[in-house]
Amino acid sequence: MIREDNPVEAYRGRFAPTPSGRLHLGSLLAALASWLEARAHRGRWLVRIEDIDPPREVPGAAADILASLQACGMPPDEPVWYQSQRAPAYEAALAELLARGLAFRCPCSRSDLEPSAGVHRGPCRPSDRDRTPAIRLRVPAGRIGFVDRIQGLFEQDLAAEVGDFVLKRADGLYAYQLAVVVDDAAQAITDVVRGADLIDSTPRQILLQRCLGLPTPRYAHVPVLLDGDGRKLAKSAGDAAVCGADPLPELRRLLGFLGQPEPGAGSLEAFLAEAAGQWEIGSVPRRRGLPVAG
Repeated sequence: MIREDNPVEAYRGRFAPTPSGRLHLGSLLAALASWLEARAHRGRWLVRIEDIDPPREVPGAAADILASLQACGMPPDEPVWYQSQRAPAYEAALAELLARGLAFRCPCSRSDLEPSAGVHRGPCRPSDRDRTPAIRLRVPAGRIGFVDRIQGLFEQDLAAEVGDFVLKRADGLYAYQLAVVVDDAAQAITDVVRGADLIDSTPRQILLQRCLGLPTPRYAHVPVLLDGDGRKLAKSAGDAAVCGADPLPELRRLLGFLGQPEPGAGSLEAFLAEAAGQWEIGSVPRRRGLPVAG
């Protein structure tokens, strides 16, 4: 259903894949849900390539993902952003957090944190004080929660469950949590529709938004697709790529996973237009995962 009460300028959604492999069915599910929600609100839909972890990246994967989205009839409405080009913005955010005492340099290694199951709490006790430090956010006591538009209320005691989390690694690479928060604000993202495997990250991102004085988008986490062993489909695991010469069968299948009625239109453009016109996010299954078969 097209939302007439939300002007084009108000809604800004995004799809932010990691170029660790070709676009697969699970990634396409998240992209389609995000695209449909943006179109239903007559909004803008952006694509951001999260290429800040070179060891995980596959050469040519970013270009392949963008080509697959184009083939599926979902090109971005604005130029694509690449996080690898955003280092100055991340450094500025880190400098602000350090200056305000909200972040700190931490030389602790994984072995140093083994007694606390890898969770950093309290002062550092590194075994090697000459080690290049990471930068962590100081996590205060208390629970952080939000109402997800699909999954409902989600809360975490970050201090107990996560601890002081990394914003910049000791090897100099920026952490996902920092980059996604800085870039969502820079791109004025109002709504994040993504896979439920990322719902555990959301309280960390909300805390970081509060620390930096940034707005918090609305969140909606769609179920991830699971293989026969209950494993999440993943680009890095080599799961089959999608959006070949005829993407309509895959898109029809994905609409079923999302609890949406199947359009009767035969062409790709008409199919997507009809799907957007009858899209209801409230019909998406309130589950973290869905089996691809069965």
